[in-house]
Amino acid sequence: MSSSYREIMERRSEILDRALGIDYGQFEQGALAFDYEGLLASTGRDLDEVQAIQRSRGVGSTPLLELHNITDLVRSISPAGFGARILVKDEAANPSGSFKDRRAALSAHVAAERGYRGVVAATSGNYGAAVASQAARSGLAAVIVQEAFDSRGYGQPEILEKARKCEALGAEVLQTTVGPELFSMLLSVLEDTGYFNASLYTPMSVQGIETLGTEIVDDVRALTGRDPAAVLATHAGGGMCTGVGRGLRARGAATQLVGVSVDLSGLHMASDQQFNRKSFTTGHTGFSVPFTTWPDRVDVPRNAARPLRYLDRLVTVSQGAVFHATELLAVLEGLERGPAGNTSLAAAVVVAQELPADEVIVISETEYTGAGKTPWSQLEFASGLGVEISTGTGRGTAGSSIVLPLSVRDVAIEDIRLDDLRASYVRTAGRTVGREFTDDEIRFLAEDSGWSDEAVLAVHRG
Repeated sequence: MSSSYREIMERRSEILDRALGIDYGQFEQGALAFDYEGLLASTGRDLDEVQAIQRSRGVGSTPLLELHNITDLVRSISPAGFGARILVKDEAANPSGSFKDRRAALSAHVAAERGYRGVVAATSGNYGAAVASQAARSGLAAVIVQEAFDSRGYGQPEILEKARKCEALGAEVLQTTVGPELFSMLLSVLEDTGYFNASLYTPMSVQGIETLGTEIVDDVRALTGRDPAAVLATHAGGGMCTGVGRGLRARGAATQLVGVSVDLSGLHMASDQQFNRKSFTTGHTGFSVPFTTWPDRVDVPRNAARPLRYLDRLVTVSQGAVFHATELLAVLEGLERGPAGNTSLAAAVVVAQELPADEVIVISETEYTGAGKTPWSQLEFASGLGVEISTGTGRGTAGSSIVLPLSVRDVAIEDIRLDDLRASYVRTAGRTVGREFTDDEIRFLAEDSGWSDEAVLAVHRG
């Protein structure tokens, strides 16, 4: 069959249908609305069954660690009586070293159960490693399609490290330059191999993360006898916030879910010239903002990750703050971990100062580290591109400068107004249909955005 870009994109629907075995049409309720809970329930498994599958594969039940020394440091600069206890769920203990094993475990299990010979995923890295690991446990082949280089052939150390990890776990890694070829290559591989599409955005993937939320609540209740005041979750494509949020709700926890992203505003993620001028390959605003304001920009017909349904707050941190948090965790707690969880840790040292000392906050993840993930590798690469590296206060300018805090006092967060993101989502929905919303669409958009029917209508009618 022809593999030209145009023709492969024309076959998109039939390729994805074969590669997933999910009839998304049965959940559709018009141009905008769909049965979200029905889609999530289509896995046919409840949380206990998902957790049993994960445990049989060595996934989950990860340690909850208290960061005593960082908590003491935060209290030393907090007002009297403030400085919440900071705990972290050590997801680096999973087989491939990140929480992504939770979402890959169920996908690999379903792929094997349905008779697929292999799995394919399009990802910058950690999820690819998880898919490779879980495929190996199922006796399946794995192909990872990774956007890795700019047009000159340069790749970030973190991305190359993730590719090494995928290959070490037995996957074949196909790397592309930045641009639309990532999706067309994914489609080509799915068509040529007949493998399962282990997308980040399927019901299996999101349901797999729900156990992280339930474990956090169960662990904190066992340790403290109460619910965590807040869980901080690094926000990129929305899966972490959605899955953890659903898990918190499943346990009836009175807990605020705080999404955290690295502020890369001003950089265009699809720009060849700007692609390598970001020092974070995930967990940044280049993913979190567009995926929050229009979730269905993905490799499946409907995205099961819908973060606005679950977020109570969304904050950003600077690149320098994450590098600082990485050093704090290593030097004060003896835990060398990668940047994903440390993005939330950077925000946690500020959020903890806002809360009484008898409260508890939890960072939802850690991830493995490696040579390419360390601050030194990323900073050296950035410096080689002409990015100015300095120390002191300020957030820096994404793609031009990185400011490394000298003290935890210099770490700051900025809130993103969720209502602004909700309004952007509703306006995009309005442009998509080009007419008045139906009553069903209003109700769906209100549920999907975490807003009221009246607020949806007010924005739509403008």
